[in-house]
Amino acid sequence: MGIMGFLRERMGKILAFFIGFALLAFIVSEVVRSGGSFFRDDSNELAVVNGEKVPYDKFNEKLEQNSAQFKQQGQSISPQIASYLQETTWNQYLSQLLIGKEIEKLGLTVGDDEMNVMIGDNNPDPQIARQFADQQTGQFDRSRYDQFKAYLQSGKADPAQKKAWSDFVIDLIEAKKATKYMTLVTNGLYVNSLEATDDYEAKNKLANFKYVSLDYASIPDAKVTLTDADYSAYYDAHKASFKTPQELRNFEYVSFNAAPSKEDSAAVKQQADKLANEFKTTPNDSLFVQINAETKAPLAYQRKGSLDPKLDTAMFSAAKGFVYGPYLENGSYKIAKLVDTKTTFDSVKTRHILIDLASAGGEEKAKAKADSIKKLIQGGKSFAELATAFSADKGSAVKGGEIPSFDANGSMGGQGNLVPEYYNAAYKANKGDILVVKSQFGYHVIQVEDQKGSVKLVKVGVVDKPLTASSKTQTVAYSKAQAFLASLTPDNFEAEAKKEGLKPRTAEDVTAIASGLPGLDNARDVVRWAYKAEKGDISDKVFTVGDQYIVSRLTEIKPKGTLSLEAVKKQIEPMVRNEVKAKQLKEKFDTALSGGTSIDQVAQKVGSKVVPVENIVFANPIIPGQSAEYKVIGSIFGSAINKISKPVDGAQGVYVYVVNGFTNPPALTNAIKQKEQINQALLQRSQGQVLDALKDNAIVKDNRAKFF
Repeated sequence: MGIMGFLRERMGKILAFFIGFALLAFIVSEVVRSGGSFFRDDSNELAVVNGEKVPYDKFNEKLEQNSAQFKQQGQSISPQIASYLQETTWNQYLSQLLIGKEIEKLGLTVGDDEMNVMIGDNNPDPQIARQFADQQTGQFDRSRYDQFKAYLQSGKADPAQKKAWSDFVIDLIEAKKATKYMTLVTNGLYVNSLEATDDYEAKNKLANFKYVSLDYASIPDAKVTLTDADYSAYYDAHKASFKTPQELRNFEYVSFNAAPSKEDSAAVKQQADKLANEFKTTPNDSLFVQINAETKAPLAYQRKGSLDPKLDTAMFSAAKGFVYGPYLENGSYKIAKLVDTKTTFDSVKTRHILIDLASAGGEEKAKAKADSIKKLIQGGKSFAELATAFSADKGSAVKGGEIPSFDANGSMGGQGNLVPEYYNAAYKANKGDILVVKSQFGYHVIQVEDQKGSVKLVKVGVVDKPLTASSKTQTVAYSKAQAFLASLTPDNFEAEAKKEGLKPRTAEDVTAIASGLPGLDNARDVVRWAYKAEKGDISDKVFTVGDQYIVSRLTEIKPKGTLSLEAVKKQIEPMVRNEVKAKQLKEKFDTALSGGTSIDQVAQKVGSKVVPVENIVFANPIIPGQSAEYKVIGSIFGSAINKISKPVDGAQGVYVYVVNGFTNPPALTNAIKQKEQINQALLQRSQGQVLDALKDNAIVKDNRAKFF
């Protein structure tokens, strides 16, 4: 009774304890399985390098900077470009982190005097010189740099500009430290006289020889049986080459095509035909384009040669209102209309005085100064003298404000392009006019000096309708993919694909941050799935990649480090087969050599021919008509003259040769030049090799796949 009473009283607490314990165990197992922790927040942990965390937000800041620079070049960022930028930024970040640790160990610094030289006025760092180069001459413009520094110190500068400059200077300092570190490493490089002599002879000593070869292709693959011992022997001899610095995965996949059908194309063409009729009669061409075009673009006058070739031919010989199309181009049906034509000057000659906002003390003061200078010019003051005294564009100021002639698009004939505000204003003005125009550089006081020639311009409006798959086409393809997925087991992927008339494609050695696959440009979701799956797993859903529906199966996981024989067995099969063939061909040669006293007799016995070769150098081990044969040429340069060699297995087959003789070059009398050439080659490779060595010795836990 005592025990039963005790249990009745305590049962609630006992059950609560066990339920709580079970829940705790479940949560712990999930945390362990996912690599998380109760005691730390790793949601921002992009990587861990030698025990130091790399925060995602810090890395992403660098990535955004690199992406912004790429966009400034007028390039769009596709999934492939995004992947390239991410990988490039990661390598930069990792290199800086690893070199930074080495710099810290050595105590390398940049002193105040060095810093003053780097950002000084007389001979600043090349990066600063490029940023403040004169647009006309390309030379460092000290006055612009002085004005910028004064602007930063004036208290009127944007905080974002101050931070950007501060970050830039910090990067300069870190780059200088890295240069010092690399200099310490490269100063330890030394080339001795023996190395110089060996290099000279390798490039200049000539070998003349004859050879007989039996190609591996002479034995059909079907007649070669590979054993486990054959694979193991090759693997053990080449194990060092099977080391991988990161985890890789292989998978196979099938795709169900949801690209537009003929019916879809006809439907879009019908829409385009209707739009073409409406485009002909619309009273507002610009509004029609903005409403109906997939690609919105303002209507602008263009000269011959600037349109697509089809339109360029049609529009410059057509009358206003002419409609061309619909025509199919780059996956869209397009309709083009000649909205207007005009004849304007072929080129305009101007000079200008630029008033910089920073040096003038703000926009209002800059505008007032520009207006004042305009009045002085109108009152008879010398434009050239005023330009020399006041223009922030020092490159043109020394020429009285003169800049090269430009066309209607602002092109100065290979000397750069003007900003639109400048050239548009100049083309609308009359000869002799004096204008005040604002651009991103400040206020320009412009005098139109001359307007020459004439050119025809056309204004063309283009409406495009992308050729896309209908919902019916997409539904049919998706349903097939779903049915295929439902039919799969871990062992019937290939068989089911064959039933559907599909050939699985293979993606090998895919990294965790890969974005594309063979035939698929943006397959990031498929890669993410592969890195969560186990070997043999089938994708848990149908992936949409462009106009394809994808079903995948993970076939191999290759962990970081030295890959197992099983992991590389398929990869090394051709080489293993050649080694087995080499044994058979060597036996054939050995039999011929046992009774042959000349290379001609050996060739006759093996059913081949003697091939003479002249003037081969060790540094370029290519046998004419064959590929590079490093082992064979290496053996030749170590052989005696007029002695038939033993069989040597090369890249393409097995060789037997006899050396006729060597032609030695003149003795190396001046090793200094040879040493300099070798040392220069070492210097060019040294930085990359140092970084590779640091990366090889680093312990890196890379979590990028969780973020990208």
